[in-house]
Amino acid sequence: MASRTSSLKFFSLLFASFAIVQMAMAGDPDIISDFLLPANGTVDANFFTYTGFRVLVGGGPPTTFKVLKATLAEFPALDGQSVSCAVLEFPSGTTNPPHIHPRSAELLFLVDGTLEVGFIDTKNNLFTQTLQSGDLFVFPKGLVHFQYNADAQNPALAISAFGSANAGTVSLPNTLFTTGIDDNVLAISFKTDVATIQKLKAALAAKS
Repeated sequence: MASRTSSLKFFSLLFASFAIVQMAMAGDPDIISDFLLPANGTVDANFFTYTGFRVLVGGGPPTTFKVLKATLAEFPALDGQSVSCAVLEFPSGTTNPPHIHPRSAELLFLVDGTLEVGFIDTKNNLFTQTLQSGDLFVFPKGLVHFQYNADAQNPALAISAFGSANAGTVSLPNTLFTTGIDDNVLAISFKTDVATIQKLKAALAAKS
């Protein structure tokens, strides 16, 4: 528990610099004011404070893969600031399935544990790495990527920074098998049969 809390404190010293780098690379439209006012037109320091990550302090690891986000949806003060972040908690043997972020690169910092990570470029080249605690890895904007905790005993904790207040996430399993795409289209595309596609759809539906 002490190690987990210490790791989170260590990250807090680094994240500010990560965010500055991401803001410099940001793809969100520039604003012509210091910040964007909320609908009621008034702000105080609370508007610029996000407390959603307090649940991590002193808490144990989850039993399933979990993502805590601080994006425009959760933290309205990020509107126009071209930055956001997410905390990823990986119990042993869990994965963040292949997905893309259409509006930003992702800069992942591994706080604790080990992770197998990778992405695929537009020439279908696969780049993989085994990350150790303290490592950084960048997933280029819009490319399919994943993370996997292959450690059978220990959880992993990572924090990702994005150069957009709303990077977006497109999960490939969910997009392909839970959105109503015709079974025949998927069966032909994956060179398999409709029965296999239906099994995949049923398995994902059972987990949702």
